[in-house]
Amino acid sequence: MYIVQIASECAPVSKVGGLGDVVYGLSRELEIRGHTVEIILPKYDCMRYDHIWGLHEAYNDLWVPWYDGAIHCTVDCGWVHGRLCFFIDPHSEDNFFNRGCYYGSSDEQMRFAFFSKAALEFLLRTNKRPDIIHCHDWQTGLVPVLLFEIYKYHGMENQRVCYTIHNFKHQGAVGTNILAATGLNNEPYYYSSDRLLDDNHPCLNLMKAGIVYANFVTTVSPNHAWEARHTDVGCGLGHILYVHQHKFSGVLNGIDYDVWNPESDRYIPHPYSRANIQGKIQNKKALRDRLLLQDADKPIICYIGRLDNQKGVHLVHHAMYYALNRGAQFVLLGAATEKKINSWFWHEKNHLNDHPDCHLELGFNEELAHLIYAGADMIVVPSNYEPCGLTQMIGLRYGTVPIVRGVGGLVNTVFDRDYDQDRLPEKRNGYVFYQTDNQALESAIERAIGLWHRYPKEFRKLMLQGMEYDYSWNHPGADYVGIYDYIRHR
Repeated sequence: MYIVQIASECAPVSKVGGLGDVVYGLSRELEIRGHTVEIILPKYDCMRYDHIWGLHEAYNDLWVPWYDGAIHCTVDCGWVHGRLCFFIDPHSEDNFFNRGCYYGSSDEQMRFAFFSKAALEFLLRTNKRPDIIHCHDWQTGLVPVLLFEIYKYHGMENQRVCYTIHNFKHQGAVGTNILAATGLNNEPYYYSSDRLLDDNHPCLNLMKAGIVYANFVTTVSPNHAWEARHTDVGCGLGHILYVHQHKFSGVLNGIDYDVWNPESDRYIPHPYSRANIQGKIQNKKALRDRLLLQDADKPIICYIGRLDNQKGVHLVHHAMYYALNRGAQFVLLGAATEKKINSWFWHEKNHLNDHPDCHLELGFNEELAHLIYAGADMIVVPSNYEPCGLTQMIGLRYGTVPIVRGVGGLVNTVFDRDYDQDRLPEKRNGYVFYQTDNQALESAIERAIGLWHRYPKEFRKLMLQGMEYDYSWNHPGADYVGIYDYIRHR
């Protein structure tokens, strides 16, 4: 198959969050499986150009219809770690992608509506006719609308769209001026509840547009798909997902096992594997040396990730003190997304600065993240909601036992050692709690610490069972190929 990904991010050239990792990781897996994949991205001025090889002008005369005129664009081409990418560069006074940042502008919806239109115009003018167009999140929610309302009448009637939602919280609310800009024009037609009209506010909703018009819709884990339909995690889109449930499912994200592999990780001093676990013990000592923690007969519990409300920051804070009070060490690596949370954790960092069993690293450091995964015994992931979650899967890969809240993709990847009734004991790999209160978290941490202290052989067995799981892109890749085949032949 010939597949084109249209997205606002692709790691590592333009990455803000998990979306960029998925676009790159899935594209790579599809190519390994023998498919042809191209990626269309905005040409941001702040991209990591050092990750693009052979960047050159591929198409220099792309005129994209916009309002009553057209905007001239150049399309550059280059390889991002082996993936063929096209970068759309509009030449207009709007400076859509010359903002010094990826997101955060006041005309955000217009920027990405233009990108969606330009991507399809590029495919049309260059006679590219992919079997599948795979687009992502609200930024490209207009792609299937434009394809099926405009471009299919200009020679693109055979293209099919898979639309993946990574985060239901941001949906792209916009006024009707976007219709005039993109050439959709017919306001009464689109301003209806069975098309683009938001179900809760008097505006158009670009994520809803993608759900209504795409041939198939996915989100990033099976449990999150259920949550989006049946709980407030869907942020108001539960009804439209119910209407279109016949074409909606959850496909678990994968992680890149070339990057996250304790046998070949260049960021850790002692490589190790499930068959030879000794290196993990040595990495634990290296982590303690690096962070000036005391060398004691204690487990290390870690947290790696953003410090914000989605991630259950109040439980992260409580986990830190509970672990220290229960004879464990605690290591945190993460940056706050809000000023108040940032101040809170800087206060804690200063307060605990000389504590022999605790280290807080406020910011992000890729090299240190790898060492923490390799050196810690457990990783806590107490999210309020978690569409998929990557840290728990990386933890399992590195033999770091996850302690997670039972939401989203965490439920699909971590299976409680003591209480999971759906798996045999030898298939369980961590600890799960469900409530958002301190007592629920304490119960899970206490069980993990207790096993580490009292039954070290059982803890080691649990750690090795986690390392057996395959959360690479192998299984998601097969799932997406199945979806692509399904919508191609309908």
